[in-house]
Amino acid sequence: MYLRGSNLSLRKKRRRGNPLLIILLTAAIAFLVYFNVVVAPNIAPPFVPTPTETRDPVSFEIEADGLAIEGKFLAAIETYQAAINANPKNIDNYLKIARLQIYSGNYSQAQVNAENCILLDKSNADAFALLGWAKGLQKHYLEGERDAQSAIALDPNNAIGHAIWAYLLALRVEVGANELNTVDLAIEESRTALALDANLLESRWARGYVLEITSNYAEAAEQYEVAVQLNTNIAQLHLALGRNYMTLGRLDEAVFEFTKAYSLNPTDPVPNYFISRVYANLGEWAKAIQYGEQALKDGPTEAYLYAHLGTMYYRSNSYNQAVVYLEKAVRGGVADNGQVIEGMPLGYTTYVIETYSRYGLSLARINRCNEAVAVANGMLQTVPDDPDGVFNANEMIRICRENLINPPTATPVPTATPITGPSPTPQGTPVPTLTPAP
Repeated sequence: MYLRGSNLSLRKKRRRGNPLLIILLTAAIAFLVYFNVVVAPNIAPPFVPTPTETRDPVSFEIEADGLAIEGKFLAAIETYQAAINANPKNIDNYLKIARLQIYSGNYSQAQVNAENCILLDKSNADAFALLGWAKGLQKHYLEGERDAQSAIALDPNNAIGHAIWAYLLALRVEVGANELNTVDLAIEESRTALALDANLLESRWARGYVLEITSNYAEAAEQYEVAVQLNTNIAQLHLALGRNYMTLGRLDEAVFEFTKAYSLNPTDPVPNYFISRVYANLGEWAKAIQYGEQALKDGPTEAYLYAHLGTMYYRSNSYNQAVVYLEKAVRGGVADNGQVIEGMPLGYTTYVIETYSRYGLSLARINRCNEAVAVANGMLQTVPDDPDGVFNANEMIRICRENLINPPTATPVPTATPITGPSPTPQGTPVPTLTPAP
């Protein structure tokens, strides 16, 4: 039977495909294939740190060189260290950083970098010269000289080797550790360095130093002036030039150089100490005390700074204040920041005897006579062959005897004594000596 009009049919109808859907599916498959082949291999695995771009070591060197030229030594040292970390085999960076560390007063680290350079190249004459300089400035004078001699043995025409050997010889003369021919050898080596390279800063520096310790201050100043022109950013050079200006009586120029040195190294007490001495030479005690106090703030454990400030008060007749500082210079004690001050042992050194003399005389003049007599007796026993020391010890005793008869009611005017020498000189500062002109 046939059902007319029925919707039922035994023949299945074919449906037409959707062209848009086919295009989308094809595109999706193509994208998945591209992603898997091209993109996925370049994606870092999860939880793995992304590598950072490594800076070119040469860029550190260029930056450090620029900072050094600008006088930013500490920043330059940090950047040279970064260059060394990036490329530990570049010898030049060890030499540059060691030189700047010497200029900045970091002698122990300069020694390390010079030694590292020698580990890389045992034939590098400059490295041995810088090593010797760093050692000598740490008071290892003979070791430093041997290294400077090694530099000259490696290269007889090595100007910095000759310059540093001359400098270390002069340093030994200054501290009294010299021998009969030390001065003559220092003169010869400084001349050799200058002949080999007159444009080398170390040649000028060493020659100036040798002239200074042989009392040729005008010529020394000329050498230091050239050295400062070669590099105006080294505090020690400005100090050296200022010292010689001060000795020559060029006081305004001396103060300028000391001020420049302090601006380059504002933690160093020595520039203000010397400015204080300049004003003391002029009799301007208030300014001398002001700069002496500033120097002491920067060097609170230095006995010579207490001695100097006490001397300024002593010379301005302020004996009570003088005793406070001279006592710490002589006996030591504890600074305001809690650090220990090592006192000066009494011995045959002019400024030490002068410091004890001022201390004892100040005690006598404020009628602290038990202490004053103890100082006097100590001087008579310890330095009996020093005429000025003996005179001043007896003067303490005389003042105290007078005090028993007529006790002081006010601060007395000081009587004349042989104390006419300069204030204590900090270690490392050349003391004028009478030696033949080089």
